[in-house]
Amino acid sequence: MSIESGAELQRDQAGRLRHLLTLEGLTRDELQHLLDLAQFYVRVPGELPARDQSLWGRTVANLFFEPSTRTRVSFELAAKRLGADVVNLDMQSSSRVKGETVLDTIYTLQAMLVDVFVMRDAEPGLPAYVSAHVAPHVSVLNAGEAHLSHPTQGLLDVLTIRQRKGEVRNLSVAIVGDIRHSRVARSTSRALLTLGVGELRLVSPASLAPEPGELEGARRHHSLAEGVAGADVVMALRIQRERMADADTVDPETFYREWGVTAENLRGARPDAIVMHPGPMNRGVEITSEVADGAQSAIRQQVTNGVAVRMAVLATIVRNVQERNVEAGRRAG
Repeated sequence: MSIESGAELQRDQAGRLRHLLTLEGLTRDELQHLLDLAQFYVRVPGELPARDQSLWGRTVANLFFEPSTRTRVSFELAAKRLGADVVNLDMQSSSRVKGETVLDTIYTLQAMLVDVFVMRDAEPGLPAYVSAHVAPHVSVLNAGEAHLSHPTQGLLDVLTIRQRKGEVRNLSVAIVGDIRHSRVARSTSRALLTLGVGELRLVSPASLAPEPGELEGARRHHSLAEGVAGADVVMALRIQRERMADADTVDPETFYREWGVTAENLRGARPDAIVMHPGPMNRGVEITSEVADGAQSAIRQQVTNGVAVRMAVLATIVRNVQERNVEAGRRAG
C-alpha cells in the first residue's frame, strides 16, 4: 500500500479534484478557491448556519477508525447543511472487528449508494488505497491519516490565519511542539508554504522535529524563545503519544516547563500575535488555560471554521464529480 500516491490519485483525467487525500500538489489558486468558498460559508456563533442544496440526494458516510470529536462532528454538520444524507459508522462495532476487510466494508456501503467516504485511520496510505478502488462516481476525503496528513485541518488553520491577519505572505508563523508525529503540522505547513508564507518556523525539541528533508522551506528551531520571537502566529501542538514507539520518553511536566506556550514566553512574539491549537488541548502541558482562553486565542474560531471548510471541500468535490459524469454522458451519447 503506497503512501506516496495520494497526490496523483486525487485528480480525475481532466485534472479536477475528485478526492481530497492530501494538500500536496494543490496549487495556490486551488487553495485560494477552497478558502474563498469556505469564507462564503462562515457564520459566527449566534447566527443561523449557512445552508444550500449542493449535496442534495447525495449520501456521505463518516468512517472514523480513530477517535474524533471536532472533525467527525464538523463533517457531519457540513454534509447535512449541504442537504446530504449522512451515515456515521461506529467502526469499533463494525464488521471490520469481525475480520471484514476495509475494501469489503467500502463495497458494502457503496452498494447502498454512498457517494462520499470521509475516512480517518492510523494506517498510512489507507485513504489513497481506498480511493484507487472505489467506483468512478465515488469520492474519498481524508479526515486524518496516521502522522502524514490532515488536509481539511490545514485548510481551516490557514483560513483562521487569513481572517485574523490577512494574507500569509508577510507573516511569520511558528508551529510549536510535537511536529514529528503531527499530521496537522504537515498539512498546515504545506498549505502555508504553497501560499507563500513569509516565514514558517517549526519549533520543537530535537527528538520531536520532523525527519531530515521533510517540509523543506521551513526553518527549524530547537529553542522556544528563539522560535516564537517576533512571530505573528503561534500554533501549539498536542504530544501525539499514540504515535510514539515509547510514549514515556516525553514527560508532560518537563515538556510544559520547556515547551509549553504560556503568557510569559508568548511575550516574545509580536504584541498582536494570535495563538492557535488544532485540539484536543492538554492544558498545562502544551498550552496554559490563560493563553488558550485569552484575548489572543483564535482556537474557538478554528473550530467554527472547520464546518465551513468541510462544506467548501464537499461542495467542490461533488461538483467536480458531477461535471465529470456530465462529460462522460456526452461522450457516451
